[in-house]
Amino acid sequence: MTGPDVPPSFKLAYVPGVTPSKWVRIWNERSPGVPLDLVQTTAAEAAALVRGREVDAVLLRLPIDRTGLHAIPLYTETTVVVVPKDHVVAAADEVTVDDIADDVVLHPLDDTLDWERPPGKPALDRPATTADAIELVAAGVGLLVVPQSLARLHHRRDLTYRPISGTPESGVALSWPEDETTDLMEQFIGIVRGRTVNSTRGRQQTPEKQAQDKQKQAPAKSKRPQPGARKPPPGRRGAPKGGKRRRRG
Repeated sequence: MTGPDVPPSFKLAYVPGVTPSKWVRIWNERSPGVPLDLVQTTAAEAAALVRGREVDAVLLRLPIDRTGLHAIPLYTETTVVVVPKDHVVAAADEVTVDDIADDVVLHPLDDTLDWERPPGKPALDRPATTADAIELVAAGVGLLVVPQSLARLHHRRDLTYRPISGTPESGVALSWPEDETTDLMEQFIGIVRGRTVNSTRGRQQTPEKQAQDKQKQAPAKSKRPQPGARKPPPGRRGAPKGGKRRRRG
């Protein structure tokens, strides 16, 4: 993303529901002279965006085609079902796919869960986006199963959601081009993995730093006498206690 005459910067894309604010704050604290630019993208375009070098890295949802890409899994989200507040599911703390078997469950085209089709009864048409599906849930057309962060992102007062078991889970990962692990990329990897500012993992040390670390790791020389060493005679410096001293006449 940089050239010889361009100031260094780092461009990070992220998909809906992922909140990189914590990592951005740490980046700004550690590298105030290197701007971190955020780019919001869709789940469908996320991998292509970083593969095409339009951004340095992307926070996306798994699974993806990893051809030419690195991907570090960061966390796995809880899957929830979004329902109207007066739906029977709203009275439960957690539900299963059997609990919504008789309901119409919407399957938007930008669905991020890894399944062929959701549980329940299929709708006549697939909504184009998750946002469109949320509107249909509010209109009483059906229910929607999504990662919890997307349910929060599209929150409405007339809707609620509950954890649901028996469904795929959505994993969030950090991805970047396989052959472009730059120093800035290593720095961001360290941040998302929780490394401290003094951590040197993944960074190349200077010869001076390597020499200092080698000196610190070298075992200290023992001050104990070696086997077979001669003891100093009595009266000289270092003589054992109790040794006689020569009196001057």
